[in-house]
Order: sequence, then structure tokens, then C-alpha cells
Amino acid sequence: MKVIDIITAPWAIQPSKLLEIQGIYATHLRGDKIDVKGIEAAIGKPLNNQVQGYEVIDGVAVLPITGVISKRMNLFAQISGGVSTELVARDLKAAIADPAVNAIILQIDSPGGTVDGTETLANLVRQARAAKPTVAFADGMMASAAYWIGSAADKIFMSDSVAQIGSIGVVATHQDISAAEQARGVKTTEITAGKYKRAASQFAPLTESGRQTIQDQVDYLYSVFVQAVAENRGTSVDAVLENMADGRVFIGQQAIDAGLVDGVSTLDALIAQLSQQGAGALVSARKPAAIKQLAIAAEITKKGAINMKITKEQLLADAPDVAGALAAEGHAAGATAERERIQAVMAQAMPGHDALINSLAFDGKTTGPEAAVAVLNAERTMRGKALADRRADAPEPAPHAAAPTTAAADTDASLPVDERCKAAWDKDATIRAEFGTLAGYTAYTKGIEAGRVKVLGSVAA
Repeated sequence: MKVIDIITAPWAIQPSKLLEIQGIYATHLRGDKIDVKGIEAAIGKPLNNQVQGYEVIDGVAVLPITGVISKRMNLFAQISGGVSTELVARDLKAAIADPAVNAIILQIDSPGGTVDGTETLANLVRQARAAKPTVAFADGMMASAAYWIGSAADKIFMSDSVAQIGSIGVVATHQDISAAEQARGVKTTEITAGKYKRAASQFAPLTESGRQTIQDQVDYLYSVFVQAVAENRGTSVDAVLENMADGRVFIGQQAIDAGLVDGVSTLDALIAQLSQQGAGALVSARKPAAIKQLAIAAEITKKGAINMKITKEQLLADAPDVAGALAAEGHAAGATAERERIQAVMAQAMPGHDALINSLAFDGKTTGPEAAVAVLNAERTMRGKALADRRADAPEPAPHAAAPTTAAADTDASLPVDERCKAAWDKDATIRAEFGTLAGYTAYTKGIEAGRVKVLGSVAA
């Protein structure tokens, strides 16, 4: 994570923790470097907050997710603890593939963290539970981004009746440091290209358009967060918005009543339950079809047939509910894809080609780029035909009178032009009256014969 991202990036975290983090990094940005050695001397021990891998207890992998969540480890994690979503993903994949692991517990104690990396890890947790029972355990706090990740597990338990759960929301901040720079005699001028490139610059007061840009980003990320929780918890978006996602932190029984967690347990009890019962430990949290699907996956893993393929006929016979759900999901995805395709085709509309656009939009196959090419070709053909029609309708050019000949042309053509001009000059008084000098008449005659002078007509006397 870059230092500037800590100040400006959207976070899924408790606001008080974000202010604490930003305070530390604001000190860092001012040039007051954090004395890690001094902190270690003050507390009497080294800062050893490196993320540990999972621990296997009775066939159950316990994977800790503790502290502020970010995509990669950084200085803050070294000082106050933290977790990298990339490292957790690495360990989770290892636990899924580990034949000694029959179930997974995500032991979470976190106020949340950055949005970046959170969705990817949550999606991996959903994949994990399809292979092995996966439980999220709120060991004190599971807030914001931490809940996003935990909600993707099969079930969620909390350690006691004072555990803090929820804080579903997104927060972003803007800092105007222009006054501070002015006090130090510094003025920063940003040169940008693109209307929104620096709509919310830290070197100037926040404009209304800059505020709206940040708000739009926060609103979008919030909608993604809410949708993920609804899918993970098997409920509707409306239910999440009404009961869970107003930004509050729910404590103990409040979290159970809101549907955020499934119950209270100790870590040891969860390990014992998962170790003894395996897939059956989560029966109450699963639909029958999902239980059967998990049992099939567990059996495949047990036999080592990781690459075994399940046919459509097998799935319909063994888990018809799952097959139906997959079919419904496929239909929904197909409908969405077709709607997006039609919209992409319609976006290529051009006056005069409505019929073509309509035929392409509903042919079930033409993409937006293909429609654009077809419309441009049709436009080129239409313009070519219009040009040909205009040329066909144009009147024939009017004939013009033949250019008059000069007197020099009437003399012997075998003579040089100078001699012919002299003979014509001596013979014709009209020529002498018109040109005034023999040299002028000679130059005129040479111009006509060389094609440099064109006689368009003559003026009537």
C-alpha cells in the first residue's frame, strides 16, 4: 500500500481506527520518521507482528486474520499488527489443498481495512467452503472489511456476548494541505489532463465536484459490499440494508438478532465439533442440496480424485436442487449478458440506420463492436450511393465557343513565330491598334501557342 493511499483511498473499517492509522502516516508524511527501534526499546520487546500461517489442530486448520487488513504488509502492520489479504489467500489455498486438513476456521479479530484486496479474499473463502467446511470465528471483533471476508464462510460464530460485529460501510477522507503548505512557504501546482483526474486534490480545498466524485466511489463500493453480504448470508439486499448495513457495530445478541452471526462458541468447541462431525457439523446452516454437494466434494478429496468430472446426469440424479440452482444462475447470467449485448449494439445507432440496428440488436449474436463496423459500412455505402445519384442528376456542361485564332496563325506555319508575328503586325492595323507594340503581340502569340494563354471569348464591338 502506498502512503498516499492511506490518506485518500476508500476503506471498509471502523472510522476511529482509520483516524488512528491516518494520524500515524500523517506524522510519517511530515518527515517525522517512526522510530521502530525506539518503540521496541520502550516496550522491552521486538515488534514481531509478522503474519503466521495456519495451524492444524485435530484435522482443523485455524487461520488467523488479526489486525488492520490491507492487500500487502506495511510499516503500520509492523508496529500495531495487521494482515495481508495476499498472504491469507496463500495460506487458505494451502489449507484447501492440504490432505491433513478436513475443515477450516478463520479466526478473525479485526476492525477492517482497505477495500482493495478484500473482495478477492472473500471470493476465495466462498470457493473454500465448497471443498471443506469453513467457519468464521469472531474472536473479539469482526468489523467492516473483516466481516466482508467472514460473511463468505459457511457459518459465523462469535467468541462471547460482547464481541463486536458489523460496521458494514465504506469511508473515504479528503485532506486539504494547502494552508499547511502556505505556512511553510510552499505552493504546489498540479498539471492534469482529464476532467476528473484530480477532482479532489489535496493541494486545494475540496470542490463540490470533487466531493461528489468521492461520494460516487464510496456509494458504488458500498453497493458491492452489501450485495456480497446478501449473497454470502443467503438473504436479500433489502434485508441487509434494513437490518445489517447502516454502518453500526452490533454487540453480542444484537448481531445474532440482525442475522450477522449464527451463534456464540469458543474456539476449542468449534475445533472439537468440526473435528468430530466434519461436514455434519454445519448441517443446521446448510440447505440439503448444499450438504450433499459438500459430501460429494469431501468424498472426492478423500479419494484423491481432485480432477474427477461430474456429469450433468450425475448432478441431476444426486443433487437436483443444486442442478436447478445452477440452471437458474445460468439463465440469469445469460439474460444479463444478452441485455448488455443489446445495449452495446443500440449504443452504435446512427441516423438513417434504425432498421439495421434493430435487426442486429435482436439477432442474438452481434456484439457492440461488430455492430459499429456494420453501421459504418452501411453509412459508407449510403454516402457513396448519394454521391453517385447527385452526379447522375447533374446537367451536362454547356459547350463554349472555340477560341479565336490570331492573325499569326493565318500566315505560313513553317515560318518562325517571330517572323509570322512581324508579317501579321505589318499587315493588320487592328493588331497594331490593340497591342501597341510588336513585342507585346509576339509574347501574346507565343503564350497562346504554348498553352499558357486561353481565349475565352471576345467582346462585341
